[in-house]
Amino acid sequence: MKKLLTSIACLALLAGCSNKKNMDGLDLTNLDTSISPAENFYQFATGGWQLNNPIPDEYARFGTFDKLARDNQVIVRELIENLSKRNHPKGSNAQKIGTLFALGMDTIRLDKEGITPIVDELKKIQALTSLEDAIQYVLTQHQQGFSPLFGLYAAADLENSEMNIAWLTQGRLGMGDRDYYLDNDQRSIDLRNAYQTMLTTMFELSNFSKEQAEKMTIDVMKVETKLAEVTMPRIDQRDPHKTFNKMNIEKLQTMTPIINWTQYFEMLGINDVKELSVRTVNYFTNLSKILRSLSMDEVKSYLAFNCISNASSYLSMPFQDASFEYYGRAVRGTQAQQERWKTMVNVVDNMLGEAVGEEYVKRYFPPAAKERMLGLVNNLLLAFGERIDNLEWMGDETKEKAHEKLGTFRVKIGYPDKWIDYSALTIDAADSYFENIKRATKFHHNRMLAEINQPVDRDKWLMNAHTVNAYYNPTTNEICFPAGILQPPFFFMNGDDALNYGAIGMVIAHEISHGFDDQGSKFDKDGNLSNWWTSEDRERFNERTNVLVEHFNAIEVAPDVFANGRLTLGENISDNGGLHVAYTGFQRTTQYKQDQPLQGFTPSQRFFIAYATVWASNIREQEILRQTKEGVHSLPKWRVNGSVPHIDAFINAFDVQPGDGMWLAPEKRARIW
Repeated sequence: MKKLLTSIACLALLAGCSNKKNMDGLDLTNLDTSISPAENFYQFATGGWQLNNPIPDEYARFGTFDKLARDNQVIVRELIENLSKRNHPKGSNAQKIGTLFALGMDTIRLDKEGITPIVDELKKIQALTSLEDAIQYVLTQHQQGFSPLFGLYAAADLENSEMNIAWLTQGRLGMGDRDYYLDNDQRSIDLRNAYQTMLTTMFELSNFSKEQAEKMTIDVMKVETKLAEVTMPRIDQRDPHKTFNKMNIEKLQTMTPIINWTQYFEMLGINDVKELSVRTVNYFTNLSKILRSLSMDEVKSYLAFNCISNASSYLSMPFQDASFEYYGRAVRGTQAQQERWKTMVNVVDNMLGEAVGEEYVKRYFPPAAKERMLGLVNNLLLAFGERIDNLEWMGDETKEKAHEKLGTFRVKIGYPDKWIDYSALTIDAADSYFENIKRATKFHHNRMLAEINQPVDRDKWLMNAHTVNAYYNPTTNEICFPAGILQPPFFFMNGDDALNYGAIGMVIAHEISHGFDDQGSKFDKDGNLSNWWTSEDRERFNERTNVLVEHFNAIEVAPDVFANGRLTLGENISDNGGLHVAYTGFQRTTQYKQDQPLQGFTPSQRFFIAYATVWASNIREQEILRQTKEGVHSLPKWRVNGSVPHIDAFINAFDVQPGDGMWLAPEKRARIW
């Protein structure tokens, strides 16, 4: 403990001498040295950051991810605004980016147009006279890329990951989660009241009378509550064995007879569909019965709100104000809407993201960063393999299969080798903002439809190059790290190994570990849903992962509200495995072996502080409740304080003793990967 106290004293001296941020070292102002790291490591490592970074009114949570994403937005804004101010050849990506951004920024024009962009659509809905007409209308909406009642997407066949098939899934619920319709706790009741206020306001803004709006609100709540009752819970949605239900058209037709499925796919230009997967069987089994139980007024009210909801973000400001009052203020606790330019950067990202990304990487992503990342990834793959070899609980047969899977990981860093061709998309300033959004939506929808019954494109990226995030995809067995995240406090181009292994190294190891979490481990090296485990090893794996379930279930995140260890299990396994693997990789470095203090901390201490810094965050109470209900990730605080007590290297680095807040008895620590 003496060594640690010396480090903290040195830290206090350094912090007092200079508050200048070192972009290639620890930012000492992020720390709260008034508390022992052994007592509350998250507060120690991030308390200064929290103090110096209060939540802006437009955020429900503001953390390092959000701050870097915000900083990236400024860069992307400058890039986009420069394009919007210049003339470009019609049809060029630059013209499309600039025009779409300018259209959305013209709020005077949006307010002047009011509901004009959706008037004709609402008239079509009001003219419907039968359920058969309504179903036909739904199908035409799917042609345009919108998804009332249910969704369709292309994804790999989990029995043949080389080929894409069609997937059907349950419809989107306006409140965001099924339980908000069904639970009777005070928060759910309050959210239902706020949602109904929004519905009524939206209908009134769409030129329905107050009486009509109130009646239509009741209708929508009735329809969506019935749909919520048959919606698959979030925990079940994580299980590929429950969500992969391959069948032929004939079986689907029997399951949901109210829709002519052969006609549906023909309308979408997909002929001869032999097999598809129904992600949420219970939903489609009950859909016909639910629809037939409704009056035509109820069906039309539901479809009218679906139309308004699809368009509301692209209409006049009062629509966006009404939406914010529910989705922002009531659900997440945000106090103000984000500045308009930020909204528009997000929209351009959604509709023309790869065109923006291509410009971004030309300016801001040095090739040397990619080379250093490749070195980190390769070392961490070796570290994961080393840990597989040393597992006492896993047999040789399963270890061999695990090595095979690890050896086939695909790695994507920075940006794609080929970019989306946007030449078929027209963005025209003569048309309304929403008309252009509809064309962009259909463009992406048609690209998706073209993938059905075609080979999987393994070069496709699922994130934009400038996105501050990363992912693992089980069906392609790939890990991806966009250029956007390869910046401090995640990646330090000239930083020491302790920082890089604790931050971006942990992110890399986390994504690798997803291939071996409670769900990713059900996929083999080829990306197929296949059991490569012996029954004994799977049982031992489940026993060890259940330690994390019970550990997180016991964490009280708010008064009388506890974390959901089962819903967050995949992410918690990957945090646990990621920390072990990243630290093992770090142990291979010269810095670790020399064990020389830097900025007052040992290399091991710097590693864990860098990890905690990744999750530095402030969060509103409503967002804590929402994330705990809906999110598969643990809250930022508990991704640190809930994870590091399981890591022996952390216990040793900070001399954590029994009775300390961060102490967890060795027999209670999760030891998986």
